[in-house]
Amino acid sequence: MSSGDGLYIQLISVHGLIRGHNMELGRDADTGGQIKYVVELAKALAQHDAVDRVDLLTRQVIDPKVDSEYAQPEEELGHGAHIIRLTAGPRRYLRKEVLWPYLDSFADAALQHIRRVGRLPDIVHSHYADAGYAGARLTSLLGVPLVHTGHSLGRDKLRRLLDKGISQESIERQYHISQRIEAEEMALDNAAFVVASTSQEVEQQYSLYDNYQPRSMIVIPPGVDLERFHPPKRGHHQPALQKEIDRFLHDPRKPLILALSRPDRRKNISTLVRAYGENKELQDKANMLIVAGNRDDIMSMEKESRRVLAELLLLIDYYDLYGRIAYPKHQQSEDVPVFYQSAVKARGLFVNPALTEPFGLTLLEAAATGLPIVATEDGGPKDIVAHCKNGVLIDPLDSDAMGAALLEALSDRRRWLKWSKSGLNGVHRHYSWKAHIRKYIREIKKLHGGARKGKKHPITPSRLATADRLLVCDVDNTLIGDAEALDQFLLRLREAGRNVGFGIVTGRSIESTLKLIKEWKVPIPDLLITSVGTEIYYGPYVTEDLAWRQHNDYRWQPEAVLEAMRDLPGLTLQPTEAQRRHKISYIVDPDAMPSVREIMRHLRKLGLQVNVIFSHGAYLDVVPVRVSKGSAVRQVAVKWGIPVERILAIGDAGNDEDMLSGNTLGVIVGNYSKELEKLRGREKIYFAEGHYAWGILEGLDYYNFFGPNLGVPELEAQT
Repeated sequence: MSSGDGLYIQLISVHGLIRGHNMELGRDADTGGQIKYVVELAKALAQHDAVDRVDLLTRQVIDPKVDSEYAQPEEELGHGAHIIRLTAGPRRYLRKEVLWPYLDSFADAALQHIRRVGRLPDIVHSHYADAGYAGARLTSLLGVPLVHTGHSLGRDKLRRLLDKGISQESIERQYHISQRIEAEEMALDNAAFVVASTSQEVEQQYSLYDNYQPRSMIVIPPGVDLERFHPPKRGHHQPALQKEIDRFLHDPRKPLILALSRPDRRKNISTLVRAYGENKELQDKANMLIVAGNRDDIMSMEKESRRVLAELLLLIDYYDLYGRIAYPKHQQSEDVPVFYQSAVKARGLFVNPALTEPFGLTLLEAAATGLPIVATEDGGPKDIVAHCKNGVLIDPLDSDAMGAALLEALSDRRRWLKWSKSGLNGVHRHYSWKAHIRKYIREIKKLHGGARKGKKHPITPSRLATADRLLVCDVDNTLIGDAEALDQFLLRLREAGRNVGFGIVTGRSIESTLKLIKEWKVPIPDLLITSVGTEIYYGPYVTEDLAWRQHNDYRWQPEAVLEAMRDLPGLTLQPTEAQRRHKISYIVDPDAMPSVREIMRHLRKLGLQVNVIFSHGAYLDVVPVRVSKGSAVRQVAVKWGIPVERILAIGDAGNDEDMLSGNTLGVIVGNYSKELEKLRGREKIYFAEGHYAWGILEGLDYYNFFGPNLGVPELEAQT
């Protein structure tokens, strides 16, 4: 259990392969710069004095095709930072485009992790669209602030793909782009603020969204690990790695142009090779080193990587660049700083020719090493060059201009030295992790200090994730009915503290319930089970439990039920507003209607599996076969990890029966309906004398519900 006074921050990054060491950057399109960023962010945040704990939540992968480390449920990163791997969907490794059906399960698994920690996070920070969806669901359930970072944005990607002439249908089929964009809109709608890396990202990319709110978007440039990335020290020498590079080159002493990225078309490696291959003077001036991930057999790689690497090799052959360009097959994470340092020693350059570059972490790593840069005129590179004054920007589609810029950058030694020194100073001033975290923590504290409070920052977080007991009660004739009793109950509930969750369970619709509790000045509870258990919502955002909705579709045939019930005597459909997706409701004449058992037999003979609920001697509800108030309460218990034995259920009518029965602690208020008389004498059901909320208060005392030893009194002798 985390119990410190500092901040508890949860980061969510769902896709790719995440671990704290030897990161497999470039393995595929999902394991790139974002992975490195979130791991380093977690480590840097945990070292700040204001932070107690940082958890980086990702997906657990159990797959013989990847390292077994990705199957470990938890990995320590040091200083109170952890990678937490949660089960969501199939065990095997999945690309991000097919993760969408499993994100609700991911959010549910995150709830269970929070319960194990024993503390609500102060913020949840989601990274990319998939985590944005999961984070929005999670924070809506918890009532804590969401912070979001997009990394790359679906609307911008869609625009670029359409510009290439790819059809909307093909884009949708390959990238599920509409689902991604909707998830991004959902994240923006829920986020207390958005962290962007550049002003261009805010002004040009986020402005494409319906939920564009620039005042809630903060530019905090990404940090770089200055302990790991630094200029080569005296005596710098890596014989094994240098030998691996040199075996490709006729003259290893030439300046070295370094490009480092995963094999992805957006990284535009082919245009860089064309720029080099078509400029003979540049070839004479410098060698080129292309580090494009790890590979054993290109033919066994993913289609995208295979295509990029095949094109790279064909271009090298076409321009006959053998002896001038190195393209090693393998490298370790610890080799990356050495690549930069080798290029510095050779008075070379780092080049990033990507078509778009929202972050530019490799540019920061190069600057921190003292290596001047040539980079695409987009996003992060524009800000980096403006701050660091350590290179030039180029059009990534103009290979001739790219080659000329590289040659000119290598031709002035004095300017090279100026760029190298300026880059070092600029990255220390603007892009250190200390500077990043300092601004980040300042913005987080504003959320809790009130500067950013508003509709996106609820005042009362949910208690369900940390509660060790739960009180649920009906509304009409139970919670509501006596104003003085209600006030007394709400006072005792407030005094009970955050270890007690509170929920309402009713036959009313959610709209009717919210209207009623507002009239009676009841705060929105942690839980709302409405429409006789067919719908579950969580406060304070009144977020629907979508998994429960899907559960209720099982064997539910509403049209067939309506037809089968049409000619039964004594039943009249209630008004349209009383009917719900999973509930058909009637007003009944109890003297004319068939018995509940006869109605059930009638429907079963027609192949309709349903649950029929009779209450107050006047109402009848037909709901899916697996649905009731009691089953909904038990769904909540499982989802939030609250033992059923520590749930106090309070009701007054027949539709409350199954939530009062079983292992829950039951209370029936004094003004109960006669359908519940049959429950008298059961060990865990207490018949109170007090009416309405007076009966609730009586039940609280009977079970010592707010005390350390809640439960049935040892000498219980109720008859």
